Amino acid sequence: MTPREILVDRDGPLTRAAVLTGGRLSDLYIDNAERPSLLGSIFLGRVERIATGLDAAFIDLGIGKSGLLGVADARGPKGRVERIGTLLRTGQSVLVQVKADAVGAKGPTLTMDVTLPGRFLVHAPLGRGIAVSKRLAQGPAKADLVRRLEAVVLGEGWIARSGAGTADPDLLAQEAEALVLAWRAVRMQADGPAPALVRSGSNAAQRALIEHGTPSRIAVEGRDLAASLAAWCTEFAPDLAGRVEAYTATPGLFEMSDLDSEIDTLLGTRVPLSAGGSLVIERTEALTVVDVNAGERGNALDANLEAAREIARQLRLRNVGGIVVVDFVNMKSRGEAERLLTALSAAVADDPAQTQVYGLSKLGLVEMTRARRGTALADLLVPDSRGGNP
Repeated sequence: MTPREILVDRDGPLTRAAVLTGGRLSDLYIDNAERPSLLGSIFLGRVERIATGLDAAFIDLGIGKSGLLGVADARGPKGRVERIGTLLRTGQSVLVQVKADAVGAKGPTLTMDVTLPGRFLVHAPLGRGIAVSKRLAQGPAKADLVRRLEAVVLGEGWIARSGAGTADPDLLAQEAEALVLAWRAVRMQADGPAPALVRSGSNAAQRALIEHGTPSRIAVEGRDLAASLAAWCTEFAPDLAGRVEAYTATPGLFEMSDLDSEIDTLLGTRVPLSAGGSLVIERTEALTVVDVNAGERGNALDANLEAAREIARQLRLRNVGGIVVVDFVNMKSRGEAERLLTALSAAVADDPAQTQVYGLSKLGLVEMTRARRGTALADLLVPDSRGGNP
């Protein structure tokens, strides 16, 4: 198994968690105290108004900007088609979770299907039964996993993540119990007045651990930051608590690993490829466009295969969400194109954010989507171009 390290530091308003796989930066999680993310946070909101035309409700979260709750994310009797006005009424208190951060003038997107994520399991307390990640084996292996999980989870709804298939049963049981207790705390706090924040979403370091299982090393710059992460591990990942290493030497973790300069390159549009080609990545409000340049490389397929691997990596590091269109170098045959699509699909298969490769358009462009999760890297690090607060 390729060794994986997680390095965590604090740089001004930024808390950064870098995941190194085989010594190379593969994932990056950043919190900006000046632009805090609400992703995953749970609020006791108050229905501000019903937008019949949108079949949605605006929910006052007490943060100065209302969230939008669409009918598909509202909870009603199962199996019945409902309109938002039959499910909610103005002034009603409602427990909601942020599923997407605010973008521009739009407030955060909300859901009533609250989930609490762990490394191996996701607790869906308003659901029922055990669902299994598509990345895990299906058929008899899936049925066996469900039987094993039924012995450790405590009722209500659960989703088995990809790491659950090989996780120690004792760790699964410990995580399930911790998530159940966290939900009970949410329910207790939800009895108060609305609007109010009930539970904050995971911070950058916690997200890195949740998404990346069992790293070989967890190095945290600063004793206070390390102690905070170790305390979280004690509650939700007890097998990792002893691995949290407080780093206090000079140079710092990110400086020593040259991560600062690598993060700076993620804010640019051009990404060099090892064989002389490059990617040009341009963001617009509607989509992200990637252009592949082969450079002096003679074989278009080889250039495209290398580009596919780097595109998957860049989408994760930049936290690109939404529609992505890629203009690869023209290839000789349909067979080469199919080989490229297979390679691209494999490259994005382990992305924590759901990523779908749809294929070639009539113009020869590859169309794909990546689920929006939190704020794009550029929006976290680049000053607001409209002159607002960073």
